[in-house]
Amino acid sequence: MRILGIDPGLQTTGFGVVDVDGHHLSYVASGTIRTTGAALGDLPGRLKILFDGITEVAARYQPDASTVEIVFVNVNPQSTLLLGQARGACLTALVASGLPVAEYTALQMKKAVVGNGRAAKSQVQEMVRRLLQLPGLPGTDAADALGLAITHAHAGAAMARLGEVTTLNRRQHAMYRGGRTL
Repeated sequence: MRILGIDPGLQTTGFGVVDVDGHHLSYVASGTIRTTGAALGDLPGRLKILFDGITEVAARYQPDASTVEIVFVNVNPQSTLLLGQARGACLTALVASGLPVAEYTALQMKKAVVGNGRAAKSQVQEMVRRLLQLPGLPGTDAADALGLAITHAHAGAAMARLGEVTTLNRRQHAMYRGGRTL
């Protein structure tokens, strides 16, 4: 399975692509999409750059699934609103590309990758480098995006197993109740 992780940002959006085969993770690609080509006040232009960039990444690497970081309210409400719009452009591009989208908080990603939800960006970079056996540290935005893909690789497998258990439990329950589904 190939997973595309997205760390949304209005100026810089990170992306990371990881292949998953059982418990084995393989690095495919990572990088950033920068909106500096549009004027600072041109929000629609910047959102279009993000949409087009994510669409291009999805077309180039053909992922099976995607994941995006969930954004929380920051100290500055205006910054939060702008970041939310950037995230919306990324989500829309992924859905328009036909990809299922999972969402994780930064805390969930850091906990899954580093083991500590309050880990520093440098710790995320180092663990991503180790887990994917990279020759050097990825940039912070790309490392976060790769971390999201890694998180989904682990969480997605666990959720699939949970789904199997839930389906099994429903079948057992239906059999116990005389074959009727509730």
